Amino acid sequence: MNRLVKTVLLAGAAWGALSASAVAQQASTETQASTVDDIIVTARRREETLKDVPVAVSAYTAEQLEQKGAADITELTRTTPSLTLQAARGSNSTLISFIRGVGQQDPLWGFEPGVGLYMDDVYVARPQAAVLDIFDIQRIEVLRGPQGTLYGRNTIGGAIKYVTKRIDVDEPEGQVRASYGSYNQRDFIASAELPFNDKFGVSAAVARYLRDGYGENLNTGNEQYNKDVTAARLSAEWTPTDDLFFRLAGDIVQDDSNARHGHRELAPSPASNYDTYAGAGDANHVESKGLSLTGEWTLNDWLTLKSVTAYRDGQTRGNIDFDNLPDPILDIPARYDDDQFSQEFQAVFAGDRWSGVMGVYYLDATASGAFDTVLGLAGLTTLTAGSVDTKSYAVFGDFSYDVTDALSVSVGGRWTHDEKVGTVFRQQYLGIRSPTFGNTAAVPFGAPRTDYTRTREFEKFTPRVSISYKLNPDLTTYVSWGQGFKSGGFDMRGDAVLYPDTVKGYEPETVETWEIGLKGALFDNRFNFATAIYDSSYENQQITTQYPAGATVASVVDNVGSSSIRGWEFEGRFRVSDSLTLNGMVSYTDAGFDKFLAYIPTGTLNSTCPTQPGCVVDVSNQRDFQNTPEWTGSLGANYTHWMANGSNIAFLPSVSYRGAYQLFETANPVLDQDAFWMFDASLVWTSADDRLTVGVHGKNLSDEEYRVGGYVFPGALFGDSLIGYYGAPRTVTATVGLKF
Repeated sequence: MNRLVKTVLLAGAAWGALSASAVAQQASTETQASTVDDIIVTARRREETLKDVPVAVSAYTAEQLEQKGAADITELTRTTPSLTLQAARGSNSTLISFIRGVGQQDPLWGFEPGVGLYMDDVYVARPQAAVLDIFDIQRIEVLRGPQGTLYGRNTIGGAIKYVTKRIDVDEPEGQVRASYGSYNQRDFIASAELPFNDKFGVSAAVARYLRDGYGENLNTGNEQYNKDVTAARLSAEWTPTDDLFFRLAGDIVQDDSNARHGHRELAPSPASNYDTYAGAGDANHVESKGLSLTGEWTLNDWLTLKSVTAYRDGQTRGNIDFDNLPDPILDIPARYDDDQFSQEFQAVFAGDRWSGVMGVYYLDATASGAFDTVLGLAGLTTLTAGSVDTKSYAVFGDFSYDVTDALSVSVGGRWTHDEKVGTVFRQQYLGIRSPTFGNTAAVPFGAPRTDYTRTREFEKFTPRVSISYKLNPDLTTYVSWGQGFKSGGFDMRGDAVLYPDTVKGYEPETVETWEIGLKGALFDNRFNFATAIYDSSYENQQITTQYPAGATVASVVDNVGSSSIRGWEFEGRFRVSDSLTLNGMVSYTDAGFDKFLAYIPTGTLNSTCPTQPGCVVDVSNQRDFQNTPEWTGSLGANYTHWMANGSNIAFLPSVSYRGAYQLFETANPVLDQDAFWMFDASLVWTSADDRLTVGVHGKNLSDEEYRVGGYVFPGALFGDSLIGYYGAPRTVTATVGLKF
């Protein structure tokens, strides 16, 4: 069935549901009892109610996440349509994100994510230390679909907004939370808000997370999949007048968990999926810190000016053992460093019938690093090192006008200009490890395989248009069209001997999406929901492929051509009674490559490439999207029993489903994950004065074993490396919280 027919069928189904919902709503009683508070979001850089914003967005408040015992943002995968969030393969705190099939699995310096991460209004350019633990927040927003107009480059799949708390109390307040759980988990979180007067206050939060490993390194005796993380935030807020507001905020995350080596899937293979035989070393250190200054000036009733100035800095030191065996058959010691400065100015407008935002944005970022590819059986090491300097400039705007009380039109656009300077160096050495990683006796083997510095510029205008119509005060439908842009760049692993065109870099990729949505409330506001269908055209998609080549590992970044992604999403909450609320979601994703132009090296048994150095072939019929299950879903409940003394106890069971998915574009029957179910449950008691809470949280109660990442490097020289990384096993955690 071709793309047009599928889109028409999906649209027909959506509009049919829309009509039925409107009739049901009109037949309901006129009395509207509010059962679920309206959540205020800033998906369009201005405050709007969740049900009114014409964007597919999921929002989670701090209270909702705390009740469910959510530890970090990767748990949003279970309850958010079309979302994949997970720790990167070989990492504990590097974030890998996919929304509606669009993302980036490779966190190497120089590669850009496909889903933008924002802490408050600050774009976080690198994924290291971005598996954010959930503490001291107000809410988390997940925006699905390209957000190129307001959020710019690298949000072609969507954006995740981590919104921290502001000081909103008149007297000092604080809270502490302590947890103990499976695998000797020990968590402690403390936060406080201290207003000195009605104009100035400070807030602080600190978190310590400790946990023994789910498994063991059977070679070294050290823990595998453990946790050792410290995080802190500090902010000061000043309101000198009713029209002025300033906030200075700082944060730091330090992860000293052991290196995560994964599990060898081929013999010799440990019995437990969380054990390893790795010998590359267990030392690992990741640190990320940032400082931001936000200023807001309310000039009058319709205009507010805003400035966001920020600096972030990060470093990673670690080891990945690709073969998972004691000897250095295929080991990767690595280090990453990054820093970024950003400045954004916004003007936010609000009138009787119109609203909008316009602004300018500047980013100056550097990402650098180095790693060794150690092939012990060949006595050879390949050093790869380099950096990418990025300067990005943007001008943006988005404006909405209420044509009538029911009809609203929004138009927006963003012009982005990126300047990138890439430096790539690749040199082979005789010996185990290069001088960069401690082997001063290593001898260079031949001339450098790659050695260049090059500058490239990329530019794109990304528009967005939406039309919203209120069927009644509680039901809104919208149609939107928008584009997203992800910058081009340079392959930091590129080998100019094997693939000479690597010095040219790769081109930007774009996504164009049509979306039809319906959101609002039915049945006297007891049923709150949002649903959308979408159709995306994905052009020049950047795909990273690594493959064994002689006595090294080569890399190619292809702009593979084009693909089509279409799907349907639904999420809702139904208040059955004052005591019982049901919530759930379901998403369907149909993603496929229309053209996949891959570089095929000679020597891979491909008869179309008889001579060096290889050729480009359309292999779209042999490739599928990675990390994109066709179906996902969840169903949960919140039953609250109120006791005579005013306290209450809440029971929150839930089940989530994730369909089968591939870890890479090329299928691998050993690594690819079958469909699975996950069962969670929480029991939380809250005192009558809301100051004391005691909870028990069970995660993955069925103890499902599922892969979230992997590596494939076949051949005896590479140790027949087939490595899987697994999600957390069954855990039970007891938590006590106190507010004062």
